[in-house]
Amino acid sequence: MADLNPRLAVYPGTFDPLTMGHVSLIRRGLKVFDQVILAIAESTPKKTLFTIGERVALAKEVFRDDTNIIVDSFDSLLIDYVAEKGAGSVLRGLRAVSDFEYEFQMALMNRKLDREIQTVFMITDFKWMYLSSTIVKEVAMYGGDICGLVPGPVVKALHIRYGTGYGCGDKHGQHGDD
Repeated sequence: MADLNPRLAVYPGTFDPLTMGHVSLIRRGLKVFDQVILAIAESTPKKTLFTIGERVALAKEVFRDDTNIIVDSFDSLLIDYVAEKGAGSVLRGLRAVSDFEYEFQMALMNRKLDREIQTVFMITDFKWMYLSSTIVKEVAMYGGDICGLVPGPVVKALHIRYGTGYGCGDKHGQHGDD
C-alpha cells in the first residue's frame, strides 16, 4: 500500500450545485489539511441538473485562485479514488442528526475497505445548516433569489438553466446574506 498523506483530504459529493455551505466546509477543511481535493462524483443515484463537465467547470471557476483546492471528478469506489490520490482522509460535512446515520454507515464501510484512510466529520457552519443543493435548485427553478446561497458562477449557471435571468437582489430586493 502506498504512503498516504495525512495532510491531504478528499471532499466527495455530487455538488449539483456547489453551495456556500460546501465552500465554507472546504475553507474550514483547509484549517486542518494542507490541501483538499473537491471530488465530484460522476455516477450518482441522484438525477443531476448539471453534467459532470459542467459541475467540474463551475467548481474550477469558483476555486480558480485557491491553489490548495484541487477540483477533480471520479467514477469509482470513493475509497479507491482516495487511495489512488494518496489522501489520508475523507472530509465530510454534517448539517443535522439526519445526515449522521448515512454518513456513519459510509464511514464504517470505507473503514472496512481501507483501515488506513480516516473519515473526518465537520459540523456545518450554523448559517448553512438549512441549505442543500436540492433546496437551492427548487428556489432557482421558481425564480427565487439564490444570491448569497451559492457562489456567483453558480447563480449565473442556475439562472441560465432555468431561464430566470435576473441579478442578485433584483427580484426580491434581498442579497441572501441577511
